[in-house]
Amino acid sequence: MAIPQWQSPASKYLAQIPLFGPDDGVTVRAPLGSGPGWWAGAPSALYDDQSGRFYLYYRVRKPRELGRGVGCRVAAGDDGIVFDDIWQMGKEDLDSPSVEKSCIFKATDGSWRLYISYVDPATNMWRIDCMVADAPDEFDPSARRKVLAPEELGLEGVKDPMVYRMGPMYYMIASYAPAATSGASDEDKHGTADVYNTGIVKSHTGLATSDSGLNWHWQGDIMSPPEEGWDSYCTRIGSILYRPPVFIGFYDGSASVEENYEEKAGLAISYDLRQWETVTRSSPFVTSPHGCIRYVEALPVGDAIYYYYEWTREDGSHELRVTRVEVS
Repeated sequence: MAIPQWQSPASKYLAQIPLFGPDDGVTVRAPLGSGPGWWAGAPSALYDDQSGRFYLYYRVRKPRELGRGVGCRVAAGDDGIVFDDIWQMGKEDLDSPSVEKSCIFKATDGSWRLYISYVDPATNMWRIDCMVADAPDEFDPSARRKVLAPEELGLEGVKDPMVYRMGPMYYMIASYAPAATSGASDEDKHGTADVYNTGIVKSHTGLATSDSGLNWHWQGDIMSPPEEGWDSYCTRIGSILYRPPVFIGFYDGSASVEENYEEKAGLAISYDLRQWETVTRSSPFVTSPHGCIRYVEALPVGDAIYYYYEWTREDGSHELRVTRVEVS
């Protein structure tokens, strides 16, 4: 494929990627109801070369008083736009108050994995587990295994995993809540089963590594909210693209706990996955006319990038959208 002039080394434009606009997407999944708190989103997607199909994880949510993150689903499709559900799970299968973003992944041995974040009913803290299956419609919640438990890491919560394999190693990028320094009680922090919505701690991004994708080592912080600005409460990296020698990260940002559910989409870059520099320092790179664009999942397939994301509707609910952008 010829390199377009606008991203050729001769023009001094390196590692460029086409982005998307707020009105470019099409609806993949609508929320279960209308109004604030009704969401469909938090996507994770992959393309399977063997089957030639796209696979998409997403979460469905109701308002807090009706159950919060009530379940999640895996869907499959041929074109990255139209999907049919092939698997689903309710939060009751985890005995959990809420389930959130997860990562669908196919391992080198052909097995499928679902790294799932949910509220641990024993601690009321967000944690990450893993389910392993022979096919993407066979995940068994009762056979899940622990991946990251916040109480073992000195954290208040860890959630929203995204897993990549680079060379022989697995890398997991996840949202985490650091240990509170305010002297808040456990009830203050975890009484609502969502420390991120208390304002006691901010939302950071951390990294874990593994040689198997099953046993993980927490490496610590890779991106924290700045002291001030539109993203001074939350900097949650949700997905990355690699354009050598640059990793491009798509993150969710918010200025305060009041925007906890209406984060905006930001951009950051890194050369080693451990140190990230914010590109969108003064404002997000894209928002919905009605609120947020968040949980951006960037999936390169062939000569296109499929951007999946959660988008605020006019009535305050969130739908799951996709925008397909040609690379050249």
